[in-house]
Formats: sequence, structure tokens, C-alpha cells
Amino acid sequence: MQAAYPPQTQAIMSLILFAFVVRVRDGLPLSASTDFEHNKELQERKQQLRTISKSLPRLPERGTVKGQKLNIYFVSSEGVSYMSVCHSSLPVAKAFCFLEDLRWEFTACFNSTVISLAARPYPFLEFDGTIQKLKQQYNQSGGPALEVTLAEVQEDLRIRPPQLINPDEVELTNGTANGHIEQAGVNQRLEPVSAPGILSLVLNIMCASLNVIRGVHLAENTFQDDYEGIWNVAAFLFAFVCCALQCHLYLFHSSLKKLKSFFLLGVIVLCNLYLLGLRNVWQLLFHISVASLSTSLTLTRRIHHRTDDCGV
Repeated sequence: MQAAYPPQTQAIMSLILFAFVVRVRDGLPLSASTDFEHNKELQERKQQLRTISKSLPRLPERGTVKGQKLNIYFVSSEGVSYMSVCHSSLPVAKAFCFLEDLRWEFTACFNSTVISLAARPYPFLEFDGTIQKLKQQYNQSGGPALEVTLAEVQEDLRIRPPQLINPDEVELTNGTANGHIEQAGVNQRLEPVSAPGILSLVLNIMCASLNVIRGVHLAENTFQDDYEGIWNVAAFLFAFVCCALQCHLYLFHSSLKKLKSFFLLGVIVLCNLYLLGLRNVWQLLFHISVASLSTSLTLTRRIHHRTDDCGV
């Protein structure tokens, strides 16, 4: 296969190496080209593509990421972004002309309703055939068939040049916006709930129920006795809220998790100490022990590393 092309054509064929189509709102991969080159920089650029795709709603419609020998170009339109990895020797206008042709071909094949309803990665993988034909056209002829199209793109780029994107800044804002740590090509989530964690949740729900039942019952008597013991009612209800928040903090990732965990534990301890006259020592120790167990499990529940599916 490779022998069919002269050396000069092979050099041209490496100008556009990879194309990627993603949905803007959530970065869902829709289609991609099959590439057979596995050099280190290409793999790095593909990782950066996936990182950038997670931040597309906050990025301009057109952008460029400069590399040593390979550059990234992308164009977003009508909720879909068209991205490519090209050799730095390829003129910028031809790279964006390729993306415009790619956009036209994709919108001709798939309507906006089908795109918006897509739920799994790479639902339009068969579009790879069209991408390969388009890449072959650009790599062999050096550009689009119509020079008018290239001239229009050149003029548009002169008026509205693409923004130069720093991938490190994109990666940082990506993690902040999603409320969890997110690195290039890797999504980090909390580990699955463990058996001790389930036990902690059950005990915490039990403590929360006891607090709200005692608080409501005491409130009925308090309102009949000129509001005596109103602070006891408040202590029960504060303890109930903190127990519920401890469950939430254990189940879901949150920033400042350590500070929030110790704050909730402190409030529960203080509330139970205030209620010492209404609870015996064993009841008090039970509630504080459950809160301490929940705090410990929340702080020791680690981030679960899961590499994105990069099979294409």
C-alpha cells in the first residue's frame, strides 16, 4: 500500500494527521478519523484534544494550539466542534478550510436532533470514511478543490483570527468548572461506596431520624410551656441537618471537603453535649461515634482514576 505512493506524496500525506468531531455542550465524541501513526507528539495532541473538548462552551468558536511539529485547530458551529491535528507546515488557512469542509460534510449527513439525542461516545463512527476521503483530498492535492473557498477562508481569518489557546489554562479551568479534579484524558471520581460506608450511611440516617423525632416532640411541649427549652429543640434540629449533610458529603465530591467534614463533626459534638441532660452518656457516645465514623470515611474515600476511552 505504501509503495503505491511516491516519496513526495507520502510527505504530503502527513500534513493532516487526525480529525475529531465532538458535541460542544458536554464534549461527547461523535466521530473521529482512524490514524495509523503513533508518534509521541501525536498522542500528546490527541490527549489535548480531549481536554479541550471538555471546555468548548467556554472557548471561542475558533482556536489554535501550537506544538513543536503538530498544531491543533478547531471550529465550533451549531453545537458541534470540528477539530484536527495538523503538521505545522500546513498553512493555517488550509487547516481551517479543511475544518469548514468537514463541517459541511457532517451537517449534510446528520441533523441537529440526532446529534443532540446521542448518548454514547462515537455514535457516528461510520463518518470516518468521509473524513478519510477529505483528508486524502487535502493531503494529495494540498488544499480544497475550489480556490475561491480558500480565498474566502483566508479573508475571514484576516478579519477574525483564531484565538491562541493555552492547553494548561484549559485543563485548570476544566477541573474548576466541573467541581472535581480533571486532567488531560483522565476523569477523576470518588471510589465506589464501601461496606463500612453503607453502614455509616445507615447509622447516620438513624441518628438523623432520632434527632428530628426528638426535636419535633420536644417542640410540641415547648410551645405549650411558654417556649421553655427552645434551644434544646434547635440543638436537635441542628444535629439532624448536620447528619444529613454528612451523608451528602460522603456520597458526593466537594471542594474544601476536609474543612466541611470537621465543621459538621464539631457542630454534632456541640449539639450532643448541649443535650446531655436529655440524653444519657451512652446515647451521647453513640451519636458522636457515628458522626466520627462518617467523618473518617469521608476523608479517606479517595479519588477514583478512570482513563477516557481513547480507542479511536
